[in-house]
Amino acid sequence: FSTAADGLGSIAIDTTQLNMSVTDPTAWATAMNNLGMVPVGLAGQQLVTDSICVPGFDPSLSMMTGITPINPMIPGMGLVPPPPPTDVPVVKEIIHCKSCTLFPPNPNLPPPSTRERPPGCKTVFVGGLPENATEEIIQEVFEQCGDITAIRKSKKNFCHIRFAEEFMVDKAIYLSGYRMRLGSSTDKKDSGRLHVDFAQARDDFYEWECKQRMLAREERHRRKMEEDRLRPPSPPAIMHYSEHEAALLAEKLKDDSKFSEAITVLLTWIERGEVNRRSANQFYSMVQSANSHVRRLMNEKAAHEQEMEQAKESFKNALTGILTQFEQIVAVFNASTRQKAWDHFSKAQRKNIDIWRKHSEELRNAHSEQLMGIRREEEMEMSDDDSGDNPTKKLRADDSALAAQAYALKEENDSLRWQLDAYRNEVELLKQEKGQLFRTEESLTKDQQLQFLQQTMQGMQQQLLSIQEELNNKKSELEQAKEEQTHTQAMLKVLQEQLKSAKELAEINGHDESQANEINVLTVALVNQDREKNSEKRSPGLKSEKEALLIGIISTFLHVHPFGANIEYLWSYMQQLDSRISANEIEMLLMRLPRMFKQEFTGVGATLEKRWKFCAFEGIKTI
Repeated sequence: FSTAADGLGSIAIDTTQLNMSVTDPTAWATAMNNLGMVPVGLAGQQLVTDSICVPGFDPSLSMMTGITPINPMIPGMGLVPPPPPTDVPVVKEIIHCKSCTLFPPNPNLPPPSTRERPPGCKTVFVGGLPENATEEIIQEVFEQCGDITAIRKSKKNFCHIRFAEEFMVDKAIYLSGYRMRLGSSTDKKDSGRLHVDFAQARDDFYEWECKQRMLAREERHRRKMEEDRLRPPSPPAIMHYSEHEAALLAEKLKDDSKFSEAITVLLTWIERGEVNRRSANQFYSMVQSANSHVRRLMNEKAAHEQEMEQAKESFKNALTGILTQFEQIVAVFNASTRQKAWDHFSKAQRKNIDIWRKHSEELRNAHSEQLMGIRREEEMEMSDDDSGDNPTKKLRADDSALAAQAYALKEENDSLRWQLDAYRNEVELLKQEKGQLFRTEESLTKDQQLQFLQQTMQGMQQQLLSIQEELNNKKSELEQAKEEQTHTQAMLKVLQEQLKSAKELAEINGHDESQANEINVLTVALVNQDREKNSEKRSPGLKSEKEALLIGIISTFLHVHPFGANIEYLWSYMQQLDSRISANEIEMLLMRLPRMFKQEFTGVGATLEKRWKFCAFEGIKTI
């Protein structure tokens, strides 16, 4: 058949439409409608509408296209029309043509079998033709299915017909099983039973491959366009620095709506190294403009914080109202469990009321804890704000923190005490009910509840004792800190008076700068002596491995500087090792170890300078 298929393209046959005479148009229309087809009757009229037979994209060549293959024989994919309903019987009628007549097969026989449809099939095999059938008669019959490209007739009563489109093959398959009779002759050579089946042709498969490649290219192009559309846009290019662009950027920095874009450009210019002696003033003005937005940002933050505070306040008020209603519901349940009303309820009603009461109490306690937590947070925030607003309280940061912790522990202690009283009241009620009721199933469940409440009460008592002990420890620490602070303040006043009197004496006697230095050294020695006494009392020790590492680095640094170094010089060196450390942390660490580091003052008046020295080798001799 491959040789016959190769020659299909060279055959040219007139494909003019023929008029078919229909004896019973109603019966013919019924038969076609049962198959979902338009009946044949007029010139050029189609058996099946094009809307259900238009071929769709069937990328089954996965090796060429890279797209997941699908089965081209699936109904609804565009190659095969949807099958007719199974519950409606297919009725085929007699078809009258100009030169022949087609008689339908017996409806009781099974439908004629067909081979698997090849991809892109446009060619059909027609067997069982009458011996006297000519190409003109075959074209007259099958031309009603669509435009015929070529007919290749064999001498053994079969032929191959190639159509212009794929959907026309489905119309030709419909004629399979019909008996064909030429004219009104009863001769055996003028009749035959048609068998129409799919045929495999290389030209069909080649055209189908080309079409699939084209559809695959279109699909890849569509996907690429979709990916390009969904890809995030690239950031805009930063223009190069010039005086004109710098003037425009300075105007943009003053505009709030364009500030974000302008600050990015300014940062890029500075990182590129555009700042030089010539453009330094211009860059300074732009940096100054950027700094002017700090106040606006702080105002916006304050507005948002105010909105957040208002939302918190409204939530707290709503939660208070909800808690009040929960208290009322719990009061109703408690009133219902009293003896006067309790005896009138049935057993099932009592059980339900008891379950509801416990559930309401759990919800009430949870909401109460949430509300108390909100209040504690507000009090902590208020205490933090007070300590931040008043500069005199910064020296007492540790005291305020301890006081806040003590207050929070006291509040928690009070809440636990209230819960403990509530559990005690419940236990007493359960004991009363236990004494009044009989040993039934309810009493057994109440005994279990009583044991659970007793265990809970013991746990609460232990927690209360631990909290009280922690509270006492915090109070003792707070008192000790206050005593140390008062002692330090008194020593500071005495030293200030001594320093003042020594300076006056030096001015009167006309001593030189070296005598003033000796006075400063004496004063610092007294301060260090007092610090040593306090440190011996407190003996805090090192808190972490990081502090030990810092002490080792500082000791090495000061050891190679025998005349000492000020705190700014020391902090600048430590910044190179750890950018998160501050000068205040270094100074607090040095003050905690007076036997290792001592502080000396040099100079008089405006030249007065405070230096730290390493004295561990001297301090170890005095231990």
